Amino acid sequence: MNTLNETLQDSLAQLSTPQCLAQILILIVAVALAVLVGHAARLACQRRAAPRIAWQATALEASVVLTPALCALILLLGAHALYVARSFNTTVLDMGLQLAAALLLVRLGTFAIGLLVGPQSWVHKWEARLTLFIWLAIAFQVVGWFDVIERALDSIDLLPGKTQFSLWSLLKGLFVVTGFVVIMSVIARAIERRVMKLDSVALSTRIGISKFSYFFLISMGTLLGINAAGVDLTALTVLTGAIGLGLGFGLQAIASNFVSGFVLLLDKSIKPGDVISFTGVAGTSTENFGWVQELRGRYVVVRDRDGVETLVPNQNLITNAVINWSYSDRKVRIKLPVRISYRDDPELALSILMQAIEGHRRVLHDPAPVTRLMQFADFGMDLELRFWIADPENGVNNVRSDVNRRIWRLFRDAGITIPVSQHDVRLLRDPRDA
Repeated sequence: MNTLNETLQDSLAQLSTPQCLAQILILIVAVALAVLVGHAARLACQRRAAPRIAWQATALEASVVLTPALCALILLLGAHALYVARSFNTTVLDMGLQLAAALLLVRLGTFAIGLLVGPQSWVHKWEARLTLFIWLAIAFQVVGWFDVIERALDSIDLLPGKTQFSLWSLLKGLFVVTGFVVIMSVIARAIERRVMKLDSVALSTRIGISKFSYFFLISMGTLLGINAAGVDLTALTVLTGAIGLGLGFGLQAIASNFVSGFVLLLDKSIKPGDVISFTGVAGTSTENFGWVQELRGRYVVVRDRDGVETLVPNQNLITNAVINWSYSDRKVRIKLPVRISYRDDPELALSILMQAIEGHRRVLHDPAPVTRLMQFADFGMDLELRFWIADPENGVNNVRSDVNRRIWRLFRDAGITIPVSQHDVRLLRDPRDA
């Protein structure tokens, strides 16, 4: 700590000379002008119409982002050239040029990484903070304070005893592991963006490759970071064994959902866009009917016709019966049972059933619709109309409703009745009561 104080005092003493103060004033003026120019460039970009071509929009955004650092670098280069021409001391200006160049390079790097991982990534949202953090680390090294801070933090022992574990070791380890994880995360997001653009590969396969590469690279980055930080991985055998035992018992459901998610992605039994229903009854029942929106690592997002999104655990889709209406063929057959009275002509009723679906835009002609006389029931004859549709994602009950309404109108016009179940109760008098 005393060394740090002495270093700071020496630095302040050197900077308090008239020549250094003049150069510091030039640095402040250059930074202020750079900030103003950058603000003006951003306002001009906002007033201008957005370019329609993607690379032009990216180039415009990059120019706005890099303008402050580039302007500061140009101003400092001009001031440095004037000082050199007059043979003045340029110690502070040299340091300012290094810091300006470092800021420009770091900002360019974070901007490029943000483009690689996409606008939805946390890197894109934290570009400014990440740039400031990296630049400050470089600035401490350029100024000469980095070694002093390292020695001061290394003198703070967190675990007094035979094994030395200082505060600097902890911070260095966290920084190294975080750096490796961030790098692997950026690589994984870049791979995901690249893979998702491959239209020739099935969507479920693309999602599977993206998620597998993401988890694999993040795990590898964590292990490499721990190893690079100087931690012996063999010493973690007992700890990893205990963690594995805890996962086996406490996190069994979560692990099962993740494994089930990979199984769904690999076997392509359910993929985004499929129409599914959660019921054990085969046919055209629309109970728990919905569309698969997304496949996540732990759950599947299913949206029903009311606009409600349900998060279904992947394990439920593996262990329970699920009807996938669009698994191999999107065609779905709908059955409409109808009962008529014994006083009516069944042949006329069957022909009217065929008329009820004529002209409906969603009813298919191939396979052709058919009518059947199913059975002679207690209260009438049971008929059935069967037809096919090719777009179950647009709803099934709405087609059923349209056809049923037309059947009712046609039956009413033709005088065909739909009998209602009824029971006759006869009261018999006991002769002994006479």
